[in-house]
Parts: sequence; structure tokens; C-alpha cells
Amino acid sequence: MVAEARRRAAEGHDVVRLDIGEPDLPTPAHIVEAGVAALRAGATRYVAPAGIPPLRAAIADVQRTRGVAATAEQVVVTSGAKPMLLYALLALVQRGDEVLVPDPGYPGYAAAARIAGARVRHYPLARDGAQFRLDVDALRAAVRERTRVLVLNTPQNPTGCVLDDHERLAIAELAEERDLWVVSDEIYDGLRYDDRAASSVAALPGMAARTVVVDGFSKTYAMTGWRLGYGVMPSSLVPAVTALVNESTTCAPAFVQHAGLAALTGPQDDAIAMRELFRARRDALVAGLRGVAGVRAEAPDGAFYVFADVAGLLRAGETCVALADRLLREHDVACIPGAAYGRRGEGMLRLAFTTSEERIREAVTRIRAGGQEGTKRGQEIR
Repeated sequence: MVAEARRRAAEGHDVVRLDIGEPDLPTPAHIVEAGVAALRAGATRYVAPAGIPPLRAAIADVQRTRGVAATAEQVVVTSGAKPMLLYALLALVQRGDEVLVPDPGYPGYAAAARIAGARVRHYPLARDGAQFRLDVDALRAAVRERTRVLVLNTPQNPTGCVLDDHERLAIAELAEERDLWVVSDEIYDGLRYDDRAASSVAALPGMAARTVVVDGFSKTYAMTGWRLGYGVMPSSLVPAVTALVNESTTCAPAFVQHAGLAALTGPQDDAIAMRELFRARRDALVAGLRGVAGVRAEAPDGAFYVFADVAGLLRAGETCVALADRLLREHDVACIPGAAYGRRGEGMLRLAFTTSEERIREAVTRIRAGGQEGTKRGQEIR
């Protein structure tokens, strides 16, 4: 869908892009300047595979604000968060072990687990109207004898849900009881719209010893193209993960790491302003979608996606994949079908509010037109 949207835009179509999970805003100026200054100062050579010491220390400081008692030595820096997801699973599983991933959930988790030689099992998120939440009982039922790793994502892509205290405690109890490792993807933690204090599952008693926290700079600081991420893990895992970095990418580029250091230790005004802008866009998109007959939408607590129930827009026999394709071909609105995130995503569309409110309103107008056409044609078929 993303590639087709790019192709149509390149051909001159006025495509409203609600498909890609990438901030449309520039990287804050002080971060760019730090990267440029590092280049000019000669930060163009290899550095230690685990990352430059000042950045590792700054990441540990950030983790402590989330309640995770991490040290710099427990941090490994990578070229984006995706590699860390893969490295963590490669370090944790053996062939035939099982990895639990959410449904709906980011498809990269299952892909990384399979590359690592594991079997993938999905645990279903519970649906309440257009919202999804962790189903603790279903998660517990999904654990089997060979289950080795539980993958979490909070705030979650595509649903925008954020784990609450009860859910985190239940996960910790289950992990302790069944001796599970937890890989907690917290890449959207800087884009939370609720008033709850940030808290990682790794902050709970005993969980730091069995959790790998995965995070990065792409979403919070609009640094997708810089490719900078990291993992925070028990000291026992650091040598294996560092070896994987060393034998694959050698290290994240030094000047990029200096930019990341500026992101964490410099002023946070731009990051806060971006979050508040996304909040306003979220509210505009949800309000607009609620005015479209056949659509149910709830405001997410985090990330920058609305996972909308569009079952009422589907023509007879139409899937959400076909609907997304129709909206792109006939109305030039690009979005991702919910089925891309698992079986429980059928009947849903993921719409990213990573464009201006003006473009969001235009997208809603086009979706409404597509829905009216679909209803009319569905009636004709019947």
C-alpha cells in the first residue's frame, strides 16, 4: 500500500498520506546541528559496537525516569529500533522456541521471531467497540511449554492502546510464573496523550532481570532517517547482543549517536510541541471519522494512529484490504488495512495522523464520499 501510494503521488495524484508511521515534521534544529558539528569534528570513524559512552549514559538516565534502574553498561545502541528487536530475539531463543506476539500488532515482531528460528504464536487483544486492550486471560492461555519470549508494545501500533498498571502487573506475574523473557517495544513512549506517569514493565519488581526494553529516536524526535535505536537489558545479555551488532553493522554511525545525545540531553521543547500537535491532529481525525456513517473511531492514548472500525463501509464481500485499495485508487487516500496487523484487524483501517489538519479534513471528506458510494453500490447488489 505504501509503495502504491508513493507511485501514485509520483505520477501527480493528490494523495493524502495516512499510511506511513513517520512524523512529517523536521528533526529539531539543535539535533541536526549536533550531528553536523560531530561530522565536522571528525566523528566519521568506527566507535565501540555498544555505542559511545555519553549516549549510553544518557539513555540509562532516561530509563531511570521510567522507573527502570539501568546503568550505561546495560545499554546497547543500534542503527534503529528494528535491529534491536531482531538482536534481542536472536540472543534469547533457540530453534523451536515460541515467541508470543500481539494480534493485532506490528508485523515486524513475527518476522523477527521467524528469522531467529522461533515459532510464532499470537495472543489476541480484546476488542471493545473500536478499542483494543490486553486480554490477560487470553495471554495466559497462549503460553505453552516451549514459550520463551513475550513481545509487548506500549503505546501500541496499530491500536494506540497503553498498558495500565493492572495489565503490567499481570504480565509481570505471568512472566515470573512461566519463566518468560519480555521484549518491550516502547518506541512510542514519548507520544502518550494520557496523564499517567511513564512506566515500563521493566520497572516492576524482578522484571529488569527478564526484560529487554527496545526504544529509539525516530518517533519522538522525528529522526526516522537517522536510524538510531537502542536496547536496555540485563548485563548477561549485553555481550551476545553487542557481538551481533559487531558482526552485522559494526556500530551505529558516530555522528548520528552525537545527534541522539543532543536529543536526550538538550531542550525538549520541540518534542513536547510535536506531541501536542499530534494530539490536536488526533482529535481532528477522530472527530471527523465519527461524522462518517459506517465508521467507529476512538481516540488512542498513544502513538499517532487511529485504528478505525470501518465494517460499515465495506461493500458486500469486501475486505478491509480491498477497501483500502479502493480508497487509494478511487479517492487518493492512503491508509493501511487492519488485516496487515493480524486476523483480528479485519474490518479495521489504520490511519496515521502524521499530516496537517487541513489534509486530515480532506481525507475524511474523501473517505465519506467513498463510504457513500460503497453503500449505494452495496444496495444495488442486494
